[in-house]
Amino acid sequence: MPSLSAKTPVFVPRVTKEYRSGADVFKALGHSSRLLIVDALAHGEQCVAHLTELIGCDISTVSNHLAVLRNVGIVADERRGQQVFYRLAAPCVTKVFACLEELRAARESNR
Repeated sequence: MPSLSAKTPVFVPRVTKEYRSGADVFKALGHSSRLLIVDALAHGEQCVAHLTELIGCDISTVSNHLAVLRNVGIVADERRGQQVFYRLAAPCVTKVFACLEELRAARESNR
């Protein structure tokens, strides 16, 4: 068995709560409609009516998806009169699309 040298990085696990929080974010992103919402919001804020039209679901379903994203801090909302507008509260989440594209390309090249 090789000995550990001074150059070997030491793994220091995070606090369990951080892993749970991260898992919650991945769960929230684990639905194609929610990924579509995040992708749309990456291009600017949107009202619920527009997101409903974009996704092709009823407004209550879209509102539920938005609540899931809001609960983990991915989106934020603002009421303006009768309409509610959503924006990305964590724009860094859009980096997941580059990762997904990389994974898709790797799967295709392995076929």
